[in-house]
Amino acid sequence: MKIAVLAGGLSPEREVSLSSGSLIANALCACGHEVALADVYLGTGGKTPEELFNKNGNYSHTIPENPPDLDALRAQAGIGERLIGHGIAALVHAADVVFLAMHGGMGENGQLQAYLDCLGIKYTGSGFAACLAAMDKNLSKVIFRAAGVPTADWLYLTVDEAAAKKDEIRFPCVIKPCSCGSSVGVTMVDTAEDLENALEAAKKYENHIIIEEKLHGREFSVGVLDGKALPAIEIRPKGEGFYDFTKKYQQGLTEEICPAPLTQEEAERLAFLAVKAHKALGLGDYSRIDFILDEEKGDFYCLEANTLPGMTPMSLLPQEAAAAGISYGELCDKIAKTAYKK
Repeated sequence: MKIAVLAGGLSPEREVSLSSGSLIANALCACGHEVALADVYLGTGGKTPEELFNKNGNYSHTIPENPPDLDALRAQAGIGERLIGHGIAALVHAADVVFLAMHGGMGENGQLQAYLDCLGIKYTGSGFAACLAAMDKNLSKVIFRAAGVPTADWLYLTVDEAAAKKDEIRFPCVIKPCSCGSSVGVTMVDTAEDLENALEAAKKYENHIIIEEKLHGREFSVGVLDGKALPAIEIRPKGEGFYDFTKKYQQGLTEEICPAPLTQEEAERLAFLAVKAHKALGLGDYSRIDFILDEEKGDFYCLEANTLPGMTPMSLLPQEAAAAGISYGELCDKIAKTAYKK
């Protein structure tokens, strides 16, 4: 097949996406496909689809320690308010299927999916409505509650509303931008004195936030592939602090154990909740659902759903697939072929 892999984008998670996209493109080339990798925001650099498609598989991208400067990127691109760069429309029209290696922003909030739907182009992952629901942390938590999937108590506010209501906020809590991933803009807030800095950190990315009850316990993630749960993985950040952007994408800062050390009853409960959350949001061929096993309540609480999970060397979904006997190349090939058959 001819497969266009779209990555990058105007998103705080663009560097992760470019790394995922490089690995996906290489794996698909190794499976015999013709592949073109492009940054959906910066475009194709004037190259035609014929120049971009190849079977070489020599792509690479290293994730820097910190999220990107999006203002500098806007200035570099020089395309105003557009989110899709020059040449992308021609590229996706020339492909048999589009493999979305996007993370955050228009790649996961449903905008890009809706655009491709309007063009009649097949793509990997979930549809636009499910992506929108999953990316909006407030909306997804409302859906989880309605479906009976445990999730921590929360408030949905603007940054200014939160500052005005600081006397009503219970500590400790977690401040999160409503529609970002990869822990971008997330702060653990233990006291009222920490609140102002946390709100400023979140406001860099979004004005709407959620203030979530801080849970204490072990953290897990579960991939869902073709409607079935993959073996769960336990995430243990090393040193002080939580599982933030740096610990997620810099090697050696987090211990990841797959299959996770759980009792059979716990593993079955976690798998059940992951599939239930996936279905409640109406997600497609694959996703990854994150949980905490709260030490006080003794149950798994859903943190969020990822419609386009990371596919970097340290990413969780490929590790879970490997534990189920599915190699990285087989995983990418399976996702692409499933999308093509839709």
